[in-house]
Amino acid sequence: MADDCFAHPRLAAIYDPLDPDRGDLDAYLRMAEEFGARQVLDIGCGTGVFALLLADRGVDVVGIDPAQASVDVARTKPGSERVRWICGDATALPAAEAPLRVDLATMTANVAQVIVDPRTWQTTLRGAYEALRPGGHLVFETRDPARRAWEEWTREKSYRVTEIPGVGSVESWVQLMEVSLPLVTFRQTYVFAADGQVLTSDSTLRFREREEVGTDLVAHGYLVQDVRDAPDRPGKEFVFLARRPGHFTAPFLSRAGR
Repeated sequence: MADDCFAHPRLAAIYDPLDPDRGDLDAYLRMAEEFGARQVLDIGCGTGVFALLLADRGVDVVGIDPAQASVDVARTKPGSERVRWICGDATALPAAEAPLRVDLATMTANVAQVIVDPRTWQTTLRGAYEALRPGGHLVFETRDPARRAWEEWTREKSYRVTEIPGVGSVESWVQLMEVSLPLVTFRQTYVFAADGQVLTSDSTLRFREREEVGTDLVAHGYLVQDVRDAPDRPGKEFVFLARRPGHFTAPFLSRAGR
């Protein structure tokens, strides 16, 4: 089940205006170029921001997300016809898109951490592996638990008012609800000035240790090529680069993708 901030139609419609700075995606765009990726699977594509950035660069993209409302928003955007959208999750990919074979699979932003159930996490890694060509890469980020990011999740530090065209003023803030490591739960609150409606969305993230993630990847057959720093949040996150063993045979790939 997707959280309400992604699944509720009114909240999905304002997701992008509330988070307009997606500079975090620049690193993923550079990696797609580095690997010579021409087919990409965007797991947890949400409202389609990253998928559409790739499509604008001529990449063949499949975007998949369990939140129908978010996928509906993605489908309304300019250029959306160039992306194949699926409402679902990576565990159903082989059946949904067989035979899907991509050069790169991604989980940007919080996607890896919102998969809190251990069994679903394992099946997601398996689904991504099966969708990759031999030599293809899986790239995702996850916060370093040692940095205790949740200590910043307070109303005082997150409160803001956003003017959204066609919607009006929206107040929003985050409030930490529970820390029971490796799980952290928080609540996002939204107040619509136009009609006074108050909506909330509770989310839980799983904070995995670096060694745990590496062990999970290896267990599913991946080779962990690198663990990088997030350029936009240095020292706060792990960016995992894992590869399905084998080699690309497509002639267009650059040496960096081999």
